[in-house]
Amino acid sequence: MKYFSILDLVPIRKGGTPGEALARTIELAQHAERWGYHRYWVAEHHNMPGIGSAATSVVIAAVAGATHSMRIGSGGVMLPNHSPLVIAEQFGTLEALYPGRIDLGLGRAPGTDMRTSRALRRDLATTSDRFPNDVLELQSFLDEGFPQHGIQAVPGTGANTPIWLLGSSLFSAQLAAELGLPFGFAAHFAPDLLFEALQIYRDTFRPSEQLEQPYAMAAIPVVVADTDEEARRLLTSSQQATANLVRGKPGQLPEPVDVAQIEQLLTAEERAAVAHRQMYAAVGSPSTVRERIAGFMKRTHADELMITSMIYEQNARLRSFELAAEVLKEA
Repeated sequence: MKYFSILDLVPIRKGGTPGEALARTIELAQHAERWGYHRYWVAEHHNMPGIGSAATSVVIAAVAGATHSMRIGSGGVMLPNHSPLVIAEQFGTLEALYPGRIDLGLGRAPGTDMRTSRALRRDLATTSDRFPNDVLELQSFLDEGFPQHGIQAVPGTGANTPIWLLGSSLFSAQLAAELGLPFGFAAHFAPDLLFEALQIYRDTFRPSEQLEQPYAMAAIPVVVADTDEEARRLLTSSQQATANLVRGKPGQLPEPVDVAQIEQLLTAEERAAVAHRQMYAAVGSPSTVRERIAGFMKRTHADELMITSMIYEQNARLRSFELAAEVLKEA
């Protein structure tokens, strides 16, 4: 596989702190660069006790400052929460600090609940309905700005930071194709429309100054350990965390448990909901994960694979991404 990348949700584990989570993220990013990962993205989420990347551009700056060559970016910035000018300034600053290494992935979801959305936006008239216009405005700020109106992003104007559109529905696939932008599908938590979205994106793609041919990336959960049994045990942390989301009670990342205990901790309905969200997960020993990823890539023909995992123990987390890199280099 030519390119493989990481989406890090900066998990805050049970009993841990945001500072610890961010330190673990920087440690993982430094190792990931040596292991050959192409990109390292963090995602904007708010009011989530178990995710430490709310101030996404700040986290990107920290990770970029601790690495040397790997591309660092957002997977993604939830544009309806911000004015395009502010994002242009933030990512223009990042581009000025780390030239040629910054990606700007954009989503149109709030990344939180409705009450927090109101606190973020103040005015809910700025909704996802404005997303296409906001993307165009942001592109303009990163290009020439609006000199006719005396408005420019400084830093930002002329940065031409690569923009990606990210999503889990058909809307962003259609918009990415129309604007000629690379597209990333969030199959790690919303897998249902994966194949339809990729097909629409490729069939309707229009070349642009940024991109001549369609470029599609898919994100999936991947947990690798020396044995299938250990990988399944590590997965129980994310299974519990996902069940908490289904219950509407997000929390810090739980410790792993024996696989048999999941049936006691989750109802049958919750287990089914978690399994559905993780239907494309590759979990197991290197040979098991290799076979799983090969099948996924054969079905999707994705140009790039982005992997993510919520693993409680840092050493196990590092080991998982190291083994995954070995598998992906062979894919």
